[in-house]
Amino acid sequence: MTVQQDDLIKGTVDLHYHSGPSPFPRRLDPAESARHYDEHGFKAVAYKSHHHNTVMDILSIKKSVLDNLQVRVFGGIAPNGLVGGLNPRAVEMCLRMGGKVVWFPTISSPSHLEYHQHGGSFPQATMQLRDEAPNPVFGEDGKLKPEVYDIIQLIKEEDAILAAGHMSPPEIAAVFKAAREAGVEKLLVLHPEFVVNMTENEARELAQQGAFIEHEVGMYGRDRPDWPIERLVNWIKAVGVEHTTLGSDTGQATAPLPADIFGKVAHQLVDNGVPEPDVRRMLSDNPGSLLNL
Repeated sequence: MTVQQDDLIKGTVDLHYHSGPSPFPRRLDPAESARHYDEHGFKAVAYKSHHHNTVMDILSIKKSVLDNLQVRVFGGIAPNGLVGGLNPRAVEMCLRMGGKVVWFPTISSPSHLEYHQHGGSFPQATMQLRDEAPNPVFGEDGKLKPEVYDIIQLIKEEDAILAAGHMSPPEIAAVFKAAREAGVEKLLVLHPEFVVNMTENEARELAQQGAFIEHEVGMYGRDRPDWPIERLVNWIKAVGVEHTTLGSDTGQATAPLPADIFGKVAHQLVDNGVPEPDVRRMLSDNPGSLLNL
């Protein structure tokens, strides 16, 4: 059966998709996800996991699935507890085997743990797992840990993307500063309005220093009163189209399919005054530049 493609989102690059397998309930496995993105005309997708190196998922289906598709599929790693925390060896293997994104601590970052402790909504594991231990980038002396610099150097060597994960604004600012000084050019802030609690001014300052600010259509496209499309429009105006990317952050068992949620939010942005070329830039050109596409 031929899938009807939405021209507005054709060529989209999603840097933030949670495929299975995962301790968290997921909707599609890597092969199913790749076929979905391909059928709907996406240019590329990066699979993200809070728990493991997703490059292995991708390499395991390269010959049987991915070589027959047009969409490009990339992986990466988030240095949380299940890969040893801020573990340069785990990051090194991921990047040397083709990984393109290092998401600094997400579910193990102090800001995420604080969010969770105060009742914040987030997926839960379907099995018993030990709680994540705090995984700060700062040492007891208040300076960035040596392993942070090791990871930054690896990112530089492999021309990968340094994504801020769920770190707090002070942690992000310090890591990005060290990364820029090391020559890392691809910097990405994730959902500043969720967990991270970054202000528009803080995001604008990082953007002016070369970072992209990613917003998640999976949050804005579910008709939640606390995530109105006007909020996203205001963020885009505050930071600038040239500094903004749109990811899905979907893949959860109850989440809409990526093409559906991207299409819904993209058209809502146009309906709310964002020109179509600007929407396409945030969907495709900006995130694609981080992958050298």
